[in-house]
Amino acid sequence: MRFVRSVLAAGLLMAATVALAACGDRTANEFPGYMEADLVLVGSEQGGRIETLSVEEGDHVARGAAIFTLESKAEEAGVAAARARLDETDARLADAKAEMQRPGEIEVLEAALTQAKALLQQSVTNLERTQQLYDKGWVAKAQLDDAIAQHDSNQAAVAQAEKRISAAKLATRGDLITAAEASVEEARHSLDEAEKNLAKRTVASQEDGTIEEVYFRHGEVVNAGQAVVALLPPRNLKVRFFVPEPVRAGLRPGDTVIVGCDGCAPGLQAKISFISRDAEFTPPVIFSQERREKLVFLVEARPEGESTKLTAGQPVTVTLAPGARVARQ
Repeated sequence: MRFVRSVLAAGLLMAATVALAACGDRTANEFPGYMEADLVLVGSEQGGRIETLSVEEGDHVARGAAIFTLESKAEEAGVAAARARLDETDARLADAKAEMQRPGEIEVLEAALTQAKALLQQSVTNLERTQQLYDKGWVAKAQLDDAIAQHDSNQAAVAQAEKRISAAKLATRGDLITAAEASVEEARHSLDEAEKNLAKRTVASQEDGTIEEVYFRHGEVVNAGQAVVALLPPRNLKVRFFVPEPVRAGLRPGDTVIVGCDGCAPGLQAKISFISRDAEFTPPVIFSQERREKLVFLVEARPEGESTKLTAGQPVTVTLAPGARVARQ
């Protein structure tokens, strides 16, 4: 593309010189030019294999329309895992908050404590009786051991029931809830990141434009940041032409020019957006010493209306609109 532009620029300089030398063949306000485009190279922030390609060269795409997608099985799995983690942390937070208010459950725990105390009292009585019988030699040592084990077990059950009631009666569980909320926030952030990574696998157009070139096709692998297509927004199309110093002195940014070409509708317009301050020599190879000293200046104009439908590289003739300020020597 750069080589083509260089060739076009060199050719335009030659054409401008010829046109300037042959004023009789054209009007004083006509200048040869060509259309040039600043292409937008569209790629992905991530690398991968192209799964779908939704455009072809010459297609017009609207802002937000999908251009291509990359394979995203790993990213989809990451989103599913992150969503499951968020559900889990939400459930834990809900449990932590629910445990702060449960009078019915406390009543159940108190009933269990009453039962454990009753069993403990029964085991104490049984242990005392078994000890007396063992001292008299009427029962075996194993039976005494069973009575002791039952007593110890019932005593531990009473202690555990009392601890459960104490924990249930705590006024707050602030530390537990704070930790659960932090886990939820972390899980939500992880899900957001996973969804963003998945969204990046689909690349959409950031503005209206025309697909000028397609560099990669379905099934090919691209690197992060590598251009897959070249997009031409209408505002990035411009007319380039060269004018001599006397003409340049009378031009101003914002002036309207008429753009003509073979087969084009009449009256196409463009507005001057740039006038070079630096002069360029006309090509010296085929011209006399006098002509070599002639200087021309680059002018760029932005197409308006129907002229935005012209294509890059297309040769045009630029005519200064009536009323343009042109200084003559």
